[in-house]
Amino acid sequence: MHHVRSAALSIATILAIAACAGATTTAAPGTTSVPPAATSAASGDAVSIVDRSFQPGAITVPVGTTVTWTNNDSTGHTVTADDGSFDSKTIATGATFTQTFAAAGTFAYHCAIHPSMKATVVVQ
Repeated sequence: MHHVRSAALSIATILAIAACAGATTTAAPGTTSVPPAATSAASGDAVSIVDRSFQPGAITVPVGTTVTWTNNDSTGHTVTADDGSFDSKTIATGATFTQTFAAAGTFAYHCAIHPSMKATVVVQ
């Protein structure tokens, strides 16, 4: 009986160690950890197009950053710089557009299909 309980305890210990080995972040009590897949949005280099808006409406990124827009809306949209420096053409639902910002500045943009959709990328 002692061997069965010992074997069960060993298996439980191995499973617990295996579960911990897959963990990539830890959080202090009372805090929430951000899973690695969510770090892109948190780092400010991702914009979601949803509900006929750019979310977030303004982002700040370092020079050299590539920003990715993902169309999560049910219709096509564009990412068109007000100054004409970049234009995605129509981005289909579920598709993405990327733009690398090589110089500092403030880049206002809009959707050419829905002109009320406006946002800004600040490059520092």
